[in-house]
Amino acid sequence: METYIALLRGINVSGQKLLKMGELKSALQELSFDRVTTYLQSGNVVFKAKAQSLEELALKISRQIHQTFGFEVAVVVLSVDQLGQIILQNPFAKEIQDSDAGLYVTYLKTTPCNFDFSLIQSKLQEDEAIVIGDGVVYFYCPKGYGRTKLNNNFLESKLGVVATTRNWKTTKEMFKISQELNLDV
Repeated sequence: METYIALLRGINVSGQKLLKMGELKSALQELSFDRVTTYLQSGNVVFKAKAQSLEELALKISRQIHQTFGFEVAVVVLSVDQLGQIILQNPFAKEIQDSDAGLYVTYLKTTPCNFDFSLIQSKLQEDEAIVIGDGVVYFYCPKGYGRTKLNNNFLESKLGVVATTRNWKTTKEMFKISQELNLDV
C-alpha cells in the first residue's frame, strides 16, 4: 500500500459544507483506505491505499463525499514524494527561516495554461510575493491571508483550475504525518 495526502477544498469554511473529521474518516475507510488520519478541521487527510493514479483517488474521494454527505467537494491528492518536493522547492525558504507566518501554498488540481501572470502580479500588495511552481503556487503575504487580494478564489479564476490553499505550518505537518505513515508497514 502507498501513502497519499488528500486536500479537500472548501469544507468547514464560513458554515458551508460542514463535515466532521470522524465522519470523513469513516467514509474514506469504506473505500478500503487504511490508516486514515485527519489534521485539523479543514479537510487534510493522510491515508494508505493500493497504488493507483492520483486523479483516480481524488475522484473516488469526491464521489464518496457526495454519496455520503450530499455535497460536491474538489479534492487534490498528492504522493508523499510530491509533497516533499513542494517543501524542498519552496522559493521563500530563506525568508521564513524563523517563522512560517505569511507563507501559503495553493495546490492546483491540474496544470494551468494560458494565464496572464502579469495580471496576477498586478494584485500583489506591499511585501507580498508569488511564485507559480509545478502544480502549486507559493504565496508570501506577511500582513495576513485575510487581507490579500490573491486568495484561493482569485487564483482559481485567473489560472482557470481548481485549487485549495494551506498555510505553511499545515503543509509541513501533513508531510510529517505522511512520512510517519509511510514508514509503517
